Amino acid sequence: MARPWIILDRFEVDGEGTLELRRRGDRDFLIAIGPQILMNSSQQLSEVALGRLGCAGLRQQSAPRVLIGGLGMGITLRAALDELPADAEVVVAELNPRIVDWCRGPLADLTAGAVLDERVKVHLGDVTKLIAETAAGDPGGRFDAIILDLYRGPHAGTDRLNDPIYGSWAIERSRDALRPGGIFAVWGENYDAGFSRRLTAAGFAVRCERPGRGGYRHAVFLAQKA
Repeated sequence: MARPWIILDRFEVDGEGTLELRRRGDRDFLIAIGPQILMNSSQQLSEVALGRLGCAGLRQQSAPRVLIGGLGMGITLRAALDELPADAEVVVAELNPRIVDWCRGPLADLTAGAVLDERVKVHLGDVTKLIAETAAGDPGGRFDAIILDLYRGPHAGTDRLNDPIYGSWAIERSRDALRPGGIFAVWGENYDAGFSRRLTAAGFAVRCERPGRGGYRHAVFLAQKA
């Protein structure tokens, strides 16, 4: 008989519902909002690929800067850290301090304490505002990679111009927040051709990876700035 899920923590998210952290056994965790399962520790192939591919090639670079939008279980962060040198700086933008507490507490062993790594700086706030501030600020503060691991990725219903994360204007801000040759990596539940076209129109060289073999596979969009 399968073990029951135990709720470790829960809190209300304005306009979204109740966010819960659940555990089954020692290392099986999931995060859900209402009836929707957002992530499961046993199904993280695309999140690992997102972090790894978003930081590919940065290991040999001096003091690279990386921005990750969305902490979740810290799986993407762990994969990114494993690709980066000791002098890297990784800024993680997360809206909910309780999620940061989860990654410092019950989820820490899952990622070998990724959020506690000395290279990591947690920014409690909206990643889109941080991107806009970076794009408008000193070029020395730009990033070598921007990685968005948000539970709602680009999709066919996205407002093509005005969506604050995946619309054309938002894509241009992300481009301007990157250093030359920088990578904009985005998780998607499915491949979205419209998002890919908007990335191309903003001057990115674009490809999409679908990690896994057969069955349902999420999308990892990889866009490189000229």
